Parts: sequence; structure tokens; C-alpha cells
Amino acid sequence: MDHTQGLVAFKVEVADYQQPRHAEAIVTLMQHYASEPTGGGAALPNAVVTNLVSTMARLDYVFSLLIFAGETPVALANCVLGFSTFKCAPLLNIHDLVVHSEWRGRGLSQLLLQAVEQQAIQRGCCKVTLEVLEGNTVARHAYLKAGFAPYQLRPETGSAMFWQKPLTLG
Repeated sequence: MDHTQGLVAFKVEVADYQQPRHAEAIVTLMQHYASEPTGGGAALPNAVVTNLVSTMARLDYVFSLLIFAGETPVALANCVLGFSTFKCAPLLNIHDLVVHSEWRGRGLSQLLLQAVEQQAIQRGCCKVTLEVLEGNTVARHAYLKAGFAPYQLRPETGSAMFWQKPLTLG
């Protein structure tokens, strides 16, 4: 899918994890994201850098979308298919959404979110989910603009919160 903004042409592609150009773009954009405060502020561990793309390639419920400006990777969405028991249908979770800092403010998050939504519809999903840090006001604004909102079943029970419990593998 090609889009032009001013003199810059943007191309949205479903990543082919076997293609070196796509694999390198994913790792480069993930490293950039991880190094920012909203991504944790530290480089990805070497084991993640080495194994990320090959591991995602083995999982049939994971896919990535990339945006290129010419040959330069500028944005990424890593997506994971899940299941909604309340709708008895698949759902799509955006696990990572990255717009390289040098390319922000050009509408790329909206372009990427539209492409994710199209993928979700093609895959029969009932909704798209994502998580966002409270303090990431730029991302929260972008998600609101794209039609996302905090999740709640009933106002009196409040909005859902995203929690985690890290596990040690081995």
C-alpha cells in the first residue's frame, strides 16, 4: 500500500520475516523504540536482537507491518492474534507500535493503525487492542484520534488495567 505525503512516498508492507531487509528493519526499529523512555530506556538484550525475527517467524499468530520511506524503515507494528471469549471471535493486539523519532508528526501512526485495522478485518477479528503508558500523551492522543478508547464493560466497574507478572523461563 503506497501513500504520498509532500515529496515523500510511504509504503506499508506486511513483513516477510525471511526477507533480510524486513528482518533488519524490525530489529532496527525495535532497538530505537527500546532505547526511548517509553520503551524502557535501554537497548534490547543481545539474545532478543539475535532471535526476535526468527522466533516471530515460527509463530503463525504473529505478524508485523512496516512503513518505508523509500528504502528507510520508519514505522513498525508487531501484532498478535488472540481470542475474545465474549465475542467468540479472534481479536488483534498491537504489541508494539513504533514510529522512528525522526519521522514523527507526519501521520505515520494513523497510517499504520489504519493498516492494522484492515488486517484485523481481513482476519475476521472483532476488535483491535493495545496498551499505552499513562504518561505517553502523544501516543494516547494518536490512539484516541484513531478511535481507540479505554476498555470497560460497565462504567460503574471502571476501566480495565493492564497488569503483568514476569516469569523466569528455564
